Formats: sequence, structure tokens, C-alpha cells
Amino acid sequence: MRSWKMVLLAVCVLGLAALAVAGQNQFGVADSRNVKFSAPIRVGDVLLPQGEYQVLHNMQGDEHIMVFKQLNARKPLEVRAKCKLVPLSMKASQNEQAYTMNAANERVLQRLVFKGDTAQHVF
Repeated sequence: MRSWKMVLLAVCVLGLAALAVAGQNQFGVADSRNVKFSAPIRVGDVLLPQGEYQVLHNMQGDEHIMVFKQLNARKPLEVRAKCKLVPLSMKASQNEQAYTMNAANERVLQRLVFKGDTAQHVF
């Protein structure tokens, strides 16, 4: 009876450990997140309208690709952009977006950080 309880405890601990790591891949970022842009923003060569997007992290060979899928739209946009993952010193405590302004006075996405990730996406 005692050994059965030990096995059950070990299974529970392993299950909790698996759940803790399931949210992130080996790069320290989640495979899918949602982001909201409060104004139009240029991602790669495309100017995305303001709104909500699902962001998928994909690998194509050695390249990191972010796929932005527009949510809640009749004809949703889907944009792919190369990014570089830069490790953070600790898990991100909040979501962050960084952008610059170009000559056409458009926001150009430079960096995305998602709460809980251990790497940032640099465009």
C-alpha cells in the first residue's frame, strides 16, 4: 500500500512538472500568443491595421518566423515576418511592444515581449 502511494505521488509530481514546461518551446517562448495593436503598425513589408492578432512562432530551417493572423475581421490578414530571438535575463513580467516611426509617420514594429517568456522577438 505504501509503495502504491509513492508511485501515485511521483506521477503527480511529474505531471505538474510537464504542465509547467508545456507553455513554452525549447527557445523560451510560447508557440502561440495574442497581441493587440492600438494603432496601425508596420510588420515587415505590411502595414497591419489596428486590432487583435494571434501571433504564431514558427521555425523554417534555422530562421524564426512570426505569423500574425488578424482576429475578428471579415477578411483576416496573415503576415509572416522574420525575427531574431534574444534571451532575456529573467522571465518577462509583462507584455511589451517597441516600435520606431518611419519617414511616412508609420509605427514600425521592432520588438515584442510576452509575459512569461524568457526571450524577446526582435524584428
